[in-house]
Amino acid sequence: MIFAANLKCNHTRASFKNYADILNKTMGAKCDDIIVFPPSIAFLESQTNFIQGAQNFYPCINGAFTGELGKEHLDEFGIKCVLIGHSERRNLGDEAFIKAKFDFAKEYCFKIVFCIGEDLKIKNSGKTLEFLKSQLDIIDLKYENLIIAYEPIYSIGTGVSANTKDISSVLNYLATLTQAPLLYGGSVNENNIKEILSIEECGGVLIGSAALKVENFIKLIKG
Repeated sequence: MIFAANLKCNHTRASFKNYADILNKTMGAKCDDIIVFPPSIAFLESQTNFIQGAQNFYPCINGAFTGELGKEHLDEFGIKCVLIGHSERRNLGDEAFIKAKFDFAKEYCFKIVFCIGEDLKIKNSGKTLEFLKSQLDIIDLKYENLIIAYEPIYSIGTGVSANTKDISSVLNYLATLTQAPLLYGGSVNENNIKEILSIEECGGVLIGSAALKVENFIKLIKG
């Protein structure tokens, strides 16, 4: 199972170092199935027993892109894992830009956690699967370092997870399109994680607020 934590706009370098120290000691050895996405200001140069990933980046090595984060900056911290397509970022770009980011990350062999998800309007119209496929049509579903995270927009930050029947239906469909590991994200917490992980095609979870405290994240990992 893959356990990924998206810390969003939370933690400083000092607080994330404490987070990482506790997680490192708990794990004891390197594990590629634990991924943490801290804010870029909190990136750590020291080795970790988990994968440290970037919540966002610009598809460039470096250059005249004010306020952006290029590959050169990720390289300094040994970061080879990126989050692409999260709904909180999709609102700031378009499909062409998302594709450009994917293609750039693929070119440099990054591990990619690619997020997809529908809003309530699409869900209620019965067009969820059609919409999700359109989000995936722009990327290479055979890319070997790809992980897909299904995050229904109506569940992100709301405290209300999608029901397991809907999650199962979506993941079963996605499994017909790709061999990539499939994660679920959207208000994952200690009350629903076991049920979510019991879904046949679920290969793990992408956790938001429930992972902001390292002790809580460790509890979710240990089950």
